[in-house]
Amino acid sequence: MTDFTLARDADGVAVITWDVPKRSMNVMSMQGFEELDALIDEALADEAVKGIVITSGKKDFAGGMDLGVIAGMKQSGGDEPARAVFEGVMRMHGVLRKIERAGMDPKTNKGGKPIAAALPGTALGIGLEIPLACHRIFAADNPKAKIGLPEIMVGIFPGAGGTTRLVRKLGAMGASPLLLEGKMNDPKKAKALGVIDEVVEDPLAAAKAWVLQAKDADLVKPWDAKGYKMPGGAPYHPAGFMTFVGASAMVHGKTQGVYPAAKALLSAVYEGALVPFDAALRIEARWFTKVLMDPSSTAMIRSLFLNKEALEKGANRPEAPDQTVRKVGVIGAGMMGAGIAYVSANAGIDVVLIDAAQDAADRGKAHCEGLLDKGISRRKVTTEKKEEVLSRITATTDYAALSGCDLIVEAVFEDIGVKAEVTRNVLAHVGPDCIFATNTSTLPITELAKASDAPDRFIGIHFFSPVDKMMLVEIIKGERTGDVAVAKALDFTRQIRKTPIVVNDARFFYANRCIIPYINEGIRMVAEGVEPALIENAARLVGMPLGPLQLVDETSIDLGVKIAKATKAAMGDAYPDEAVDEVLFWMADQGRMGRKSKSGFYAYDEKGQRSGLWDGLSERYTVSDEQPDLVEVQQRLLFAQVLEAVRAFEDGVLTDIREGDVAAILGWGFAPWSGGPFSWLDMIGAGFAAERCDALAAAHGDRFACPALLREMAQSGAAFYDRYGDGRAARAA
Repeated sequence: MTDFTLARDADGVAVITWDVPKRSMNVMSMQGFEELDALIDEALADEAVKGIVITSGKKDFAGGMDLGVIAGMKQSGGDEPARAVFEGVMRMHGVLRKIERAGMDPKTNKGGKPIAAALPGTALGIGLEIPLACHRIFAADNPKAKIGLPEIMVGIFPGAGGTTRLVRKLGAMGASPLLLEGKMNDPKKAKALGVIDEVVEDPLAAAKAWVLQAKDADLVKPWDAKGYKMPGGAPYHPAGFMTFVGASAMVHGKTQGVYPAAKALLSAVYEGALVPFDAALRIEARWFTKVLMDPSSTAMIRSLFLNKEALEKGANRPEAPDQTVRKVGVIGAGMMGAGIAYVSANAGIDVVLIDAAQDAADRGKAHCEGLLDKGISRRKVTTEKKEEVLSRITATTDYAALSGCDLIVEAVFEDIGVKAEVTRNVLAHVGPDCIFATNTSTLPITELAKASDAPDRFIGIHFFSPVDKMMLVEIIKGERTGDVAVAKALDFTRQIRKTPIVVNDARFFYANRCIIPYINEGIRMVAEGVEPALIENAARLVGMPLGPLQLVDETSIDLGVKIAKATKAAMGDAYPDEAVDEVLFWMADQGRMGRKSKSGFYAYDEKGQRSGLWDGLSERYTVSDEQPDLVEVQQRLLFAQVLEAVRAFEDGVLTDIREGDVAAILGWGFAPWSGGPFSWLDMIGAGFAAERCDALAAAHGDRFACPALLREMAQSGAAFYDRYGDGRAARAA
């Protein structure tokens, strides 16, 4: 079976159809490139062929390059991985340049065959780079389709000519949102931006008609014509110079210098703009190779694409029949419950949304309506879609409405007694095969399951707030949770288009187990006299989206107090965070509860916008004359999280390091450039990590003590992904 096929029609149009077998979406492989190259040669050599159309046999054009193939390029090079990558990329450039020139005479730019792209739906990555090499792009009038170059989101940039062509087509300023931010647009917006040429009802028919009447001049790209000038000006033009000065500042401001792909992209654009087109392609290929050789990009591709995709496809799903959810009951119509109801209904699932009072249930449904109205204002949702989604949500106080539900998601107040009462009320109205899931971020699942007469059908599902935006779902197995319950939770997560991880029951599960030490370390440093601005900026400069003080403001200080009190009550004399509590409780006593009270570690204006760190903090906790080194602060903040991830893996709470890395990035934004905690440890090496643990423990306490597993790996020279990257658990190794 082949990925590409060629068919000629009676009018002399050769249609090359991309249709990868056994895949719902076309993705490009090196074999696919070879097939496309051969078919282009065949069509160009056939005198009966007047023009060529490249299209898809699926509802979409393509989802991009198979990043597994890209990652494998290095391995194929043996001792010269960079050469293998560069040569592989240049072969891609050769195919696309052949499409672009289409047999034209190099001196006269005449005699070529017109080649058009017909896009039935989504065209991403290489799925847009191929059309950009064609002479005209026709896209279906499909508002659900996405057109763009999102490579920057997984740590690389468009390296098959997309960067060079888009910049030469739109100018550096026009291309920057698509390249540097990975923005994707529907076909009409893409046409308005100048990315594609036509939006039509039948792109294949329109493309065929165009190639039959296209003239020589229609085939010549602007950059191949005499007198070409880059839109907005090249770097040596006054306007272009200012564009690149601003772009450099913008990229550094957004990336803080820790994301290599963005800087490499800008370098490829700048240097490529100074030379002829073919030289620019070689420059793009060199920078793309440099990025692929960077361990950061390797880690990002692995975690944000390969591992994420594996988890979403059920890499850790137990053997069980299909558990697709037909009707879900959501108990509790607050922000969390309403969010769960919204994503469920949006995925086509019937929802019963229950609260103690009808007005509360109605407010929950109104929250869903508000999210849909926001989507309408952004032209991402139609009024018909809004009515369809809302019609699936029944807001009520009547537990009898839960009849027929095959999944319950309870999202009431974080109190064992309240949750137990709700559990008993629900079980009186649902069938024996219904799975009961409790949404909790801290309460033990095994304890909560005692309220159920079927603990094997009881499971934890930890959604992250806001539910409609956060991609991670943490599924927690209690001691008696059965495989069917796990399969149901995983299948439900797939239905609502989230990324799941499965962990075993333990205090704070996985995500909060790692993020709380990060917050606590920042607060500890305040008490030690470290400048708060140093703490916050050190975190951002190492790639954390929020500093620890800002994060506790966002989640609320009173919640931190509540968690601290509950943890201390459970741990007794073993409780390690008295120094943190002194700061946190004092803040709460001042009434500074974070953003929600417009006062916390930060000061806020009347609109709730941060106006800087609160001056009163340094009055209470005097800033020391001698401040620690930036790197030491960063290492304290990172190791506080990473060591808990290792301990969770050692303890069997986390059973797959792939889940640990993906969850860290999606759940709390752990330095995405690193690929996650385990990828970061592999990047710096277990030996160096163990040395830093020892130094940090000597200076700051046993919380930085090197875990036994990490110590053993340091001594043996092992790496996490070499040993556990196939999903093996630490206890099984």
